[in-house]
Amino acid sequence: MTSTEVLSMYENIAGLSNQMVAAARMSDWDGLRQLEGQCASEARGAAAGVPALSGAPRLRKIDLLKQILANDRAIRDVTEPWMNQVPGLSQRQ
Repeated sequence: MTSTEVLSMYENIAGLSNQMVAAARMSDWDGLRQLEGQCASEARGAAAGVPALSGAPRLRKIDLLKQILANDRAIRDVTEPWMNQVPGLSQRQ
């Protein structure tokens, strides 16, 4: 995997996570589930081994990871209160 391919993968995941935030905020649970599947499929590339990056590509990857994590938090902010109201799905502390 080249550095360009690595950044492309993270760009795609960041884009999908942005769409997931929008779906969660609109209570589009089917859309969120579909996007989650696409994101998981895209992330499987990372499991295959991602080479270490340096310089500007490394900084871009870090920025993308921060964006992905922020989107994850935003999605959980929407979904966790709802999940806590469903019997058997309450979040464990």
